[in-house]
Amino acid sequence: MTMLATFWIVLLVALNAPAGNGQSVQTDPIKSGFVGDTVELRCVFINGKPPVKISQVTWQKLINGTKQNVATANPDLGVSVLPPFKDRVSFKHPAVRQRSPSTLEDTTIVFSNLRLSDEAAYICEYTTFPAGNRENMVNLTVFARPVTQMTLTSSTIVARTPQRKIPVASCMSANGKPPSVIKWDTTLNGEPTFQETRNPNGTVTVHSNYTLLPSRETHRQKLTCIVTYHTDRFIDSVILNVQYEPEVKIEGFDGNWFLNREDVKLTCNADANPAVTVYQWKLLNGSLPNNIEIKNNTLFFKGPVTYEFGGTYVCDATNSIGTRSGLVEVNVTEFPNSPRFDDPDIPKAVHSSGAAIGGAVGGVVLLVAAIALLVFFLRRRQRTFKGDYSTKKHVFGNGYSKAGGMPAHPPMPKNLQYPDDSDDEKKPTQISGPGGFESADQDFDGNSEDLKRPYFTVDEGESRDYDERTLPFQYDPEPEITDDMVSQNDGSVISKKEWYV
Repeated sequence: MTMLATFWIVLLVALNAPAGNGQSVQTDPIKSGFVGDTVELRCVFINGKPPVKISQVTWQKLINGTKQNVATANPDLGVSVLPPFKDRVSFKHPAVRQRSPSTLEDTTIVFSNLRLSDEAAYICEYTTFPAGNRENMVNLTVFARPVTQMTLTSSTIVARTPQRKIPVASCMSANGKPPSVIKWDTTLNGEPTFQETRNPNGTVTVHSNYTLLPSRETHRQKLTCIVTYHTDRFIDSVILNVQYEPEVKIEGFDGNWFLNREDVKLTCNADANPAVTVYQWKLLNGSLPNNIEIKNNTLFFKGPVTYEFGGTYVCDATNSIGTRSGLVEVNVTEFPNSPRFDDPDIPKAVHSSGAAIGGAVGGVVLLVAAIALLVFFLRRRQRTFKGDYSTKKHVFGNGYSKAGGMPAHPPMPKNLQYPDDSDDEKKPTQISGPGGFESADQDFDGNSEDLKRPYFTVDEGESRDYDERTLPFQYDPEPEITDDMVSQNDGSVISKKEWYV
């Protein structure tokens, strides 16, 4: 609404304030409607006391300070609607529509098929006698619902190299009044742009483009445009159709191609839009083996695997957008890497060789174990017959002087103790009194009674029938050492036969 129109509204409201005699004109200050709709502009005359006579009622359109007659009602002259409102404006009250209106207190008019040009301030003016003119104004606002549309900028969007951002979809809300608000709903990483254009008829067209880098990742992605106009919402979506070069990947090499393996192949898989039309295979630094069959995008290797199958294989895939390549390095080994013997791709010969290898390894393990056991028993035997206390008899006392010319042994206790559960040498332990062990340089009485009581160590196996490990023994005087006996440094004697074993 212009400042001039606002001024007129304020002025007319002031002029139409109730007079001292109580006559006034009542209208709705503001009315609105959409293009094509129907709207009522109310006008009612409040007569005071003493009542006045209504001579005529006139509706006028106020445009830029100029009044334009719309319709009139006169008790004597009848009703008249002037162009360009003749077919779209009428008085609502039946008594006013008559050829000779019988009453003019309610002169509300009805606008049908609203146009944008109908938006203006309208004055309802009463001519009375003798009070003069009384009037009031209503401001009519006309809205226009926009025409919305969402489209792809092109039926096919091409992702080219180098990449650059391009508009892929357009959303438009045209000829709206007031203008609409456009938003985008998508998971794509793009940027929207907005533009408003004001039309001569007072409407506004809002246009928005969505720009992004087209790629294979954006293909078949959804874009949704949301247009908000007053309380109305328009939602439309499109699916992007992005064309791009092939994305190539060679499958089939599992890192376990070994000699004599059979039924191996390489497949060139390409993700492309549009689809790939041509596949081409080649081997870097050489030519493809003779025993290869090419079917569409697959290389079939005939016969068992040989070292000739090794190398770098390249697959070129071509569509209408361009050509891309993929490669794989094939290594051939002599034996399989951790083969699974239930794998049908591994030939029986490989199964047999694997079993043979396993048997050989097992035999080596058994042989090493046998040698270890043999060495253990030999060492055990050597210890048994060359000084092991578990089997030799120990003779003390006079036996030292006879066997080896050793000095007299110090007095020994009558009882002997042995360490529990030991395979090591079972050495006698002296149990002394409070004074502990006697000094090594102490003089000993060779005629002592203790020296006349020889004792020996009993094999642990022989002592299992006794309740105690400490065994006292009383023997006759020491046995005589014969010629076939050999004296040991520890006081024991064994036969020469045992000594030389």
